[in-house]
Amino acid sequence: MGVVSAREPKQDRSRATRQRLLEAAVACLADRGWAGSTVAVVAEHAGVSRGAAQHHFPTREDLFTGAIEFVSEQWLVALRERTLGLPDAGVPRTRGVVELVVDLYTGPIFRAALHLWIAAANEEQLRPRVTALEARIGREAHRLAVEMLGADESVPGVRETVQATLDMARGLGLANLLSDDSARRAGIVRQWSAVLDGALRGGF
Repeated sequence: MGVVSAREPKQDRSRATRQRLLEAAVACLADRGWAGSTVAVVAEHAGVSRGAAQHHFPTREDLFTGAIEFVSEQWLVALRERTLGLPDAGVPRTRGVVELVVDLYTGPIFRAALHLWIAAANEEQLRPRVTALEARIGREAHRLAVEMLGADESVPGVRETVQATLDMARGLGLANLLSDDSARRAGIVRQWSAVLDGALRGGF
């Protein structure tokens, strides 16, 4: 019993260190971009040694792809929880879901992921990992959007319109990178929510 109890705090510390590194990696990517985000910088930001960082993540690619995956999974869980406070149905719920999705693409997670995507275009060893990660996150985001909206994808046009919602949110996130686009974005979200709700009701 003594061996088990001694091991658990060590495992807890290891998990805590890993989580600090992952969260620090996302923050560094969002603030500094790929070029300015080295393992040493992330380790310093997380308050751990570079050796400890490399123990958990042997390569830079391991660290940053792991970071985006970890934070994206956290966001998807939080998103599902936030839907509990939305209206049950109708345009208000549809708009609430669209606003939640847009929040993702205008926040630090998307900013960090975008730096990783751009780096992957030029880093041969990074590209396959980021491509697979992006596809997995995209599938999960679509599945979750369908669940939150109560969408019936057997209705013609519904699947494409749900996907268009995610694509639109990504575009709004890009527009928001250089300047505050919140005023224009609010109008687009309001109008698109009405279009999406019509599609969900079989309007296409």
